[in-house]
Amino acid sequence: MLMPSIFRENLFDDWFDFPDFSDLDRTERKLYGRHADRLMKTDVHEHEDHYEVDIDLPGFAKDEITIELNNGYLTVSAAKGLDKDQNDKKGKLIRQERYAGAMSRSFYVGEELTEEDVKATFQHGVLSLCLPKKEAKAVPEKKTILIEG
Repeated sequence: MLMPSIFRENLFDDWFDFPDFSDLDRTERKLYGRHADRLMKTDVHEHEDHYEVDIDLPGFAKDEITIELNNGYLTVSAAKGLDKDQNDKKGKLIRQERYAGAMSRSFYVGEELTEEDVKATFQHGVLSLCLPKKEAKAVPEKKTILIEG
């Protein structure tokens, strides 16, 4: 039987289509999205002999960023605190919309890479990393042991 066009594919869709109240903050930020305070927008470009990684870190200073290489994982961390006095010459601070907190992101780059291999620059709020391609160590071939008996 054909259903009137006021219904969707299933008659019960209208009955069980509850509104989603978990996302009450409908503020849209065009450049970095709603959860920009917890994201590190990253671009990875592959070249013949290296990878180029660009990470957006707007509002951070060079000394607020740390890069660590541990067990084949490259971890980029950025922390920003608002430990400055909140009074200025004109009076106390009424509203503050600047980000304070920490974020980090890890990438598996292989255990062949060393700290000396990674080159990093930070300009205009973008952290650029240059990671050379290195051959992975050959994994030993599995040898099967025969069971007697």
